Amino acid sequence: MKRLLPLAVAALLAGCASVAPDGLRGDVQAHVQQRLPTDAKLPPTGASTQAQARDHIAQWLRQPVDADTAVRIALLNNPGLQARLAGLAAQDAERAQALTLFNPTLTLGRFTSGHEREIERQVGFSLAQLVTLPWRTRWHGWQMERATLDAAQQVLLLAADTRRAWLRAVAARQTLAARERMHEAAEAGSALAQRMARAGNFSKLQQAREIAITQEAAAQLARARLNTALEHEQLARLMGLWGTQAAFALPDALPALPEASGLQGGQDAEATALRERLDLRALRRDLDTLADRNGWAGLGAVLGDVGVSYSRDTTTERATGHADTTRGWELDIPLPLFDWGGAATGRARAELQRGAAQLQNAALRARSEARSHWLRYRTAWDLARQQQAEVLPLARFMQDEAVLRYNGMFISVWDLLAEARNTAQAVATATEAQRDFWLADTDLQLALTGTSPETSSGVASPESP
Repeated sequence: MKRLLPLAVAALLAGCASVAPDGLRGDVQAHVQQRLPTDAKLPPTGASTQAQARDHIAQWLRQPVDADTAVRIALLNNPGLQARLAGLAAQDAERAQALTLFNPTLTLGRFTSGHEREIERQVGFSLAQLVTLPWRTRWHGWQMERATLDAAQQVLLLAADTRRAWLRAVAARQTLAARERMHEAAEAGSALAQRMARAGNFSKLQQAREIAITQEAAAQLARARLNTALEHEQLARLMGLWGTQAAFALPDALPALPEASGLQGGQDAEATALRERLDLRALRRDLDTLADRNGWAGLGAVLGDVGVSYSRDTTTERATGHADTTRGWELDIPLPLFDWGGAATGRARAELQRGAAQLQNAALRARSEARSHWLRYRTAWDLARQQQAEVLPLARFMQDEAVLRYNGMFISVWDLLAEARNTAQAVATATEAQRDFWLADTDLQLALTGTSPETSSGVASPESP
């Protein structure tokens, strides 16, 4: 027993794997900190910190919610993200359990015959678990790093989804205001046409045309109101808000377009994506794990579970009371008669090839997405700038000229109302172009530093896995 005591102590210390107190949220925060708004935090775990988070959210909701604030609230309050991070903590507990050595087995036996009694005591444990513990610790550590990178991607996807929802909600409010002005102009024309028709100065065909314009404007207004409510509800859902909190205020306008000098450059977009994207880092870690385990696959299948045990047997003669004690150890080694590890080695080699191919495919996709999203981003800026610098000023100039010509009695009131409707439509079109640019900017940042913009976050609701 004295000889086995140091080995038992070493096994006990080696088998005590610990669980991260914060469920690895600090590691996730470190991966995404530079990619999120300033002071953005992940949902806390303690009761006191959760109460502080609720107070912060209530304070933020007292003012119109901007895009960064919406992201901060979503990260703190989205139940789907909380479930995803709790799942990461469960994975960490599973890692600790897998690295904890199996408890040794104690076998007790009592056997009697006509002239003697035998008492058997045996303690055994898995020697293979102890010997392979350093390698298994490294492999499980890499697997948890991969799981942490996956969780970080979900955080970035939720932030991007929230920012997109905020942009659409604010743009919907702007478009609704333009539709209301168009409807007011159409109603004014319809009312005037009705009065002129009663006076006999307007034909039924002309009156019907104005009524049709009013009906179309009313339908567009109803669709704009519905879209505004739905976009607001989508944003509230991502932010984890309901009830009175869901009636938060939003700004009246989207952020202004940046100047040409402040645009994201596209020269090093591919290199940035290959260097910064978290999904590529996760696949590289997968490949490292597969390559490191490849050499152990066949050996592990051949040796199986090697065990060692210590025995102490005491035999006592009934007639004389003389006792003999037998001590010794046993080593259990599987014999490779049928399984020589060929199948396990072939599987490990195929998984390694698959991992390498997946990494290459993901790198090709990242390169393509970096190029395509930068082109969309740059084109969206050109279109939005054209709308704001050329199309919208031209529409307003035409409306001002129409007012002057109407005052000079060179055009009719119908021409003036038509120009008013055209100007409102130009405002709505410019708003949509401005929204599309900021959506393209969000997708570009995600494609360069996070993951594929086409990937679903999967954390919008608590039911998401």
